[in-house]
Parts: sequence; C-alpha cells; structure tokens
Amino acid sequence: MTLSSTFVASSGDGYELQMGRWSRRLAELFLDFCECRDGESILDAGCGTGALTTAIMKRTKTARISGIDFSDVYVDHAKRTVLDARAEFRVGDICALPYNNGSFDRVLSLLVLHFVPDSCKAVAELRRVARPGATIGATVWDARGGLVSNRIFFDAAAALYPSGNERRARNYTRPVSRPGELAQAWRTGGLINVQDTMLTIRMDFASFDDYWAPYEGKDGPGPEYLATLDTGQRQRLREVVRASYLDGDPDGPRSYAATAWAVKGTVPT
Repeated sequence: MTLSSTFVASSGDGYELQMGRWSRRLAELFLDFCECRDGESILDAGCGTGALTTAIMKRTKTARISGIDFSDVYVDHAKRTVLDARAEFRVGDICALPYNNGSFDRVLSLLVLHFVPDSCKAVAELRRVARPGATIGATVWDARGGLVSNRIFFDAAAALYPSGNERRARNYTRPVSRPGELAQAWRTGGLINVQDTMLTIRMDFASFDDYWAPYEGKDGPGPEYLATLDTGQRQRLREVVRASYLDGDPDGPRSYAATAWAVKGTVPT
C-alpha cells in the first residue's frame, strides 16, 4: 500500500513533543469552527496520535470516531493512549481511504493535507466517504506567514547553508498552505457553502532547551533537515537559533503565535 505523506514519522512520543502538544490546542479552535455532534459518525483523517479524536470525545457522549493515519507508530500510540470504545484507529492512506462511499456524517482533517503531495486526490477521497449533506473540514499551518517558532529554525538554516535555503523553500511551498488555497481546493472538489478562516494559538516554551528538544528527535521537517548536517553544522545552527530565541533577554519562557488556515464545506445533496 502506498502511503501518501511526506511527513517523517518515527515515534508517537516524538510527535507529541514536536507537534502533538500544539495539535491539541489547535483542535479545540478547529472544532469550534467545524463543530461535532452527538450521534455522528466522524472520520479523523490523518489522526496522528489522537489529538482531534480526543477533543471530539470530550465534546460529545455518543459520537463515533474512526481515526486513520499513514504512520503505524502514531496509530499504535493512539490505540495505547486514547482509551475509549467510541474511537477506533487504523493505518491507511488518505488518498485511498478504506471506507465505503457515504460512510461518515462529518469528515475532519487536522494538520495533514499540506503533507499530501496530491491534495486534490485527498480532497476527493474525503468527499467520497462523506454522506450527502455532511460537513468536511480541514486545517493546515500557515507555515510561511504564521508559524513563528518554525521560521526561527528554518530562517537560521537558510542564512547559514544552501541546503537550509532549499529546505526552507520546500517547507513553505507545500500544497494548500498559502492564502486561499485550502478554500479553493474545497470548491474545486465540488463542495458547497465553503467557508474559510484563520485559527491562532500560542506555542509556549519553558526554555531554549524545551524549544530545541524536538529538533533532536526524528519526527517532522525540522529534525529531518537537522539529521542531514554534520556535527559542526548542527552546533552552529543551534547557536544561531539560540540567539534568536534569547533575543536580548535571559533564557526562559517564550510564547510564539501560530496561525493555521481552516476551511469547511458541505457535500451536495
């Protein structure tokens, strides 16, 4: 089975440190926008370690959630940590979902589609498995213009190394991540009543070590790039990023804005 994602996945705990803690914050705003209701059958497409599923279960008593993700280690993590009979998780491809047509009352995708090379195919699959009248919603980071903590790392890498400049360009030109692209993908996919918005959370770090620790892991674009550098290059990049983090103050807590694009639309009846 071909799994359609460019996201490097290594461990559930690694993802929680790198992104899961922020996914949980964003999930709450995303559900405020897309909603969820008791009695619904909901697909969490690209469920990762279960942030969105967990948020749905907190808001509902009888909704049933099917989570699917390309990463077996993330799915295993979700199965171990999301202990609720209403939720089931499986490994699968967002571009070839293993569900029948019209299986779900609501189809949601949190921080996934910008890592799918063929986003049009993914949107078509999300629509296929949603019943007529269902809501389909998604959100992705505004990586170029709204993800401050991530830009600190990649702007430093781009200033230091040609490979960093190339990797920054790749990271900030991902599918459906620029203004208006997500809503256009929904309209092109044949959805109606399309609405889009911006969702902003804060990413809070206790210290530079807290900020830097995820980059020493193996999950996501930052660690993927860092692993390509030799020891001296890694140390130099760390020093430059640390200077940007400190930014004239002693080491300690920092809080950075993080903005995501969000869209929702309805499957025609």
